[in-house]
Amino acid sequence: MKKNLVRFAALVMVLVLMAAPCGALAEASYTYIYDFWGEYQEMPDAYSVDKVLTSSDLGLEIPLKNPNGLYVKDDLVYVMDTGNDRIVEFKRSAREKLEIVRIIDSFNGPVDVTTLSGPTDMAISEEGNIFIADKGNARILKLDSDLNYILEFDKPDDPTLDADLVFAPSKLVIDTAERVYCVASGINKGLVKFENDAVFSGFVGAIPVTYDFWDYIWKRFASQEQREKMVSFVPTEYDNLYMDKEGFIYTVQDGQDELDLRNGKADPIRKLNLIGNDILIRNGYEEVPIIGDIYFGSGGGYSGPSLLTDITVFDNDIYCALDKNRGRVFAYDDQGRMVFAFGGNGNMDGYFRAPVAIDHMGYDLLVLDRLDCAITIFSPTEFATHIYDAVDQFDEGLYDEAGESWQQVMDIDGNYALAYIGIGRSLLRQKKYKEAMEYFKLKYDPENYSKAFKQYRKEWVEKNIVYVIIVIVLLFAVPGFFRWIKRAKHQINTAEYY
Repeated sequence: MKKNLVRFAALVMVLVLMAAPCGALAEASYTYIYDFWGEYQEMPDAYSVDKVLTSSDLGLEIPLKNPNGLYVKDDLVYVMDTGNDRIVEFKRSAREKLEIVRIIDSFNGPVDVTTLSGPTDMAISEEGNIFIADKGNARILKLDSDLNYILEFDKPDDPTLDADLVFAPSKLVIDTAERVYCVASGINKGLVKFENDAVFSGFVGAIPVTYDFWDYIWKRFASQEQREKMVSFVPTEYDNLYMDKEGFIYTVQDGQDELDLRNGKADPIRKLNLIGNDILIRNGYEEVPIIGDIYFGSGGGYSGPSLLTDITVFDNDIYCALDKNRGRVFAYDDQGRMVFAFGGNGNMDGYFRAPVAIDHMGYDLLVLDRLDCAITIFSPTEFATHIYDAVDQFDEGLYDEAGESWQQVMDIDGNYALAYIGIGRSLLRQKKYKEAMEYFKLKYDPENYSKAFKQYRKEWVEKNIVYVIIVIVLLFAVPGFFRWIKRAKHQINTAEYY
């Protein structure tokens, strides 16, 4: 009997030990980041799920059908219910609740077609005018806040476009002057730009063409038949865009070549200025480019690189890109350093089946799933809140407070690289150069280390300039003095006495 009890106890112990790793795996971090070497590192959760809102939760009598766009303006949320030819306007009345305000499926105006057909995006100007990408009707509409027709933007009058091309605007943004920048299917010359009077004014920010040198040489000498079978060297189209508070346009493109991504020849995220130049800063770790996931292995039926389909930008210049391939959100700061990544494909809260759009309300994130026809509302955790506080305080010139907030981040995760760099930058602005150098050194930040070292060297020279001069004088004077003594002694020894 005793032997049986001992065997039973041993079996229980083995089962407990075997179960421990499974339990640890079940509680694995929801969020991750890549370190200096490009290695995957778990980190504390940056966001938690407030609520997943389906059509029934949203109070819709007609459920969402193939939604393709999301737009947030103050406390209003607009869903492009593309399959139902309408836009649904919601008001966020509580942290986890959206209430229907109105259904936008038609408007008032002196035009033949006053209904929407497959709307895919929209924007609202500071004056309250509404701009809608009415893709199915081949136009961009401009309406007032009461849905009265003002004007429309039609196919660009440009001789380089195919005459048979149907204008199909899919995504758009507007600037403070109500100029329109849009992505249109079949147009690969960049963003289509219209003035506020609907006059086409050109293309902005065409994506540079990449090609293999040997393919280019071969194409030069190939026959016409062979050329037709080869891939053409033409620009690709943008997939989505977002205009930040300063008027810069962030774009994403999900059709990048895997080899170009690996070789650093492709930029799925770009930041365009007024003349269309890419000014996105890429000062992050060399092994962690701004491409989403940096490993393209297959798993769960998904393979290949991240396919970034939408982007949103906080007021502190941290931008979040949505990966429709693996259902993840990737965040980067204004220097191109990775802040966090979270999400995945699945049916659990916080995971997605076909994410198509992302936007933000404050620091809350809203993600629209086209297949589930649902909106997931995420709110930042304490960890992410400290990160945002630190970034905001630094931007406001509150360097002491920023350093304290970064220290709170480090108290939660002592291995988080941006906390070390953030404290180092705060110390650098406080002119504590030597201490800043230590933090930059710990997380392999050579650029900021060089800045701190340059200032530390300058400060050291200024404090010790007198001693430096004395040393320099001594270095030149002492040998001369000894030479003079030696010469004088020689003259005395060889002098003739009379």
